[in-house]
Amino acid sequence: MAVEGLGHTIGPVVVLMAAAVVAVPLFRRLGLGSVLGYFAAGALVGPSVLGLFTDPQAILHFSELGVVMFLFVIGLELRPQKLWTMRGQIFGLGLAQVSVAIALLTLAGYLIFGLPWAIAFVAGSGFVMSSTAVIMSTLADRGELASAEGQKAVSILLFEDLMIVPLLAVVAFLSPADTGEGGLRALGMALAGLAVLLIVGRWLLDPFFALLARARAREVLTAGALLVVLGSALLMEAVGLSMAMGAFLAGVMLSGSSYRHQIESDIEPFRGLLMGLFFLAVGMSLDLRIVATEWPLLLAMLAVYVAVKGIAIYGVARAFGSTNTAALHRTAMFAQGGEFAFVLYTAALGGGLISDRETAIFASVVILSMAVTPLVLLASDRFLRSDPSMEGVDPAFELKGQVLVIGFGRFGQIALQLLLARGVQVSVIDSSPDRIREAERWGFKVYYGDGTRLDILRHSGAEDAEVIMVCVDDRKAANQIVELAKHQFPNATLLVRSYDRGHSMELRRAGVDYEIRETVESALLMGAEGLRALTCSEASIEETLADIRNRDADRLIEQTQGGMMSGRDRMHTAPVPEPLTMPRERTETSTGDAGA
Repeated sequence: MAVEGLGHTIGPVVVLMAAAVVAVPLFRRLGLGSVLGYFAAGALVGPSVLGLFTDPQAILHFSELGVVMFLFVIGLELRPQKLWTMRGQIFGLGLAQVSVAIALLTLAGYLIFGLPWAIAFVAGSGFVMSSTAVIMSTLADRGELASAEGQKAVSILLFEDLMIVPLLAVVAFLSPADTGEGGLRALGMALAGLAVLLIVGRWLLDPFFALLARARAREVLTAGALLVVLGSALLMEAVGLSMAMGAFLAGVMLSGSSYRHQIESDIEPFRGLLMGLFFLAVGMSLDLRIVATEWPLLLAMLAVYVAVKGIAIYGVARAFGSTNTAALHRTAMFAQGGEFAFVLYTAALGGGLISDRETAIFASVVILSMAVTPLVLLASDRFLRSDPSMEGVDPAFELKGQVLVIGFGRFGQIALQLLLARGVQVSVIDSSPDRIREAERWGFKVYYGDGTRLDILRHSGAEDAEVIMVCVDDRKAANQIVELAKHQFPNATLLVRSYDRGHSMELRRAGVDYEIRETVESALLMGAEGLRALTCSEASIEETLADIRNRDADRLIEQTQGGMMSGRDRMHTAPVPEPLTMPRERTETSTGDAGA
């Protein structure tokens, strides 16, 4: 490496960390996402620009461990029974998408770019395999891994990993020097490796971790977890499958283990760092000289391959019952090449099937497609926003009731029970169609309406209501509703759910009749149960509860009139056990109290 003068080991690490620390926050601030930031940082320090790293492939190979550990964590969340229920999606949806995309991309390479059939197949097959790292990171960032669409995405990625051996076998068969025996031998080795991994996972892993746990040393358990992940990945790579597949299967086999959560927490720090390193290495691998000399062909191939693959993905998604919006979102997420393309193109180059120039061009197209994926996803999020379905939902119109309840979440549902128990006439509105439909299943009639709009409040009966209860879980929305109600419906008693102590102070200053912090009473009851567990008498518990309530109420009055630090003398702060770690700054403590 060219950075050896900075220190044989620490220098390169410092350069990579500095590039990531500068680029990733900047790109996130611009709304472009962290993945694109890593790509840009990698391209900057790579051989094509600053030249601080001259062997990005070595870093790329090492950093694939980030993808490996990510798949291991995903596997920990999928029990074998759950994976078995996904078999239809894996071998149905996954097979259909991969097959159709390979066929169309091969045809496009042959007809549009004039590639021979064999080379067109190699180029298209490499581009078909989407980036596990990019897609999994996107799903994780959005919290969609457990959703129905997220599970379909995982199924497709799993099938793509399973296709690695067959595709390598086909490439070997098409290579001029191949005799045809290599493909069968590779398939046999892959099946044998899978069998060994399943046997070890079924009968040996749980006893292995039980033995390590008896050592009562957390670092030993962490080492054992890393051994399982890396050993499984190494075994799968040795038999021709992907390392990610081996780690995923190891995770699935440990998903029912009692040590699952401990293992997951131990692996998490390594996963995040190595995933970032992987994206940096991909950015380094982009040869800007090839881009500069072959840019018309590169841009044409990028546009055609993304469009053709997108057509295949969208068509298959619709054929398997996805909605138009869901199909377009999946298209935006999968319409790029992935890291497996580098393996396939290298194998084809070694077999004499494609030239050095073709390898560089195909790999550059894949890297560019991975780099533009975050931008495509941003565009799809902006233009594919779909309004929630209003099926089975009635809008608020000319409602009548003694009490208007705004918000039917967990807080509003409990508060409503007392009113219904006494036969009070109640009108309820909520802004979530899904929540309204769910309420209908339980026998509640909730109307659709945004309480921050004056016209909706009028249609909801706010003018005639004796009481308006604001139970929304959005601080800003609650403040807007309070402002409207105080000015437009001054005769109604205004009761408001407060987010925290600071919000309570705002509401009191706004003149609401009553506010309550959403967690205060449950926290008091929890403390009372703690006293009961210590065999305190009921009389002393009730006396203590009354004292704490009075202290809290008096302190809140002082804070409303003064500031956040007012009334501190009313809090019980001593004696306290000596902490095992240094306490936070006092300002943080008072801020934390504001959240109570």
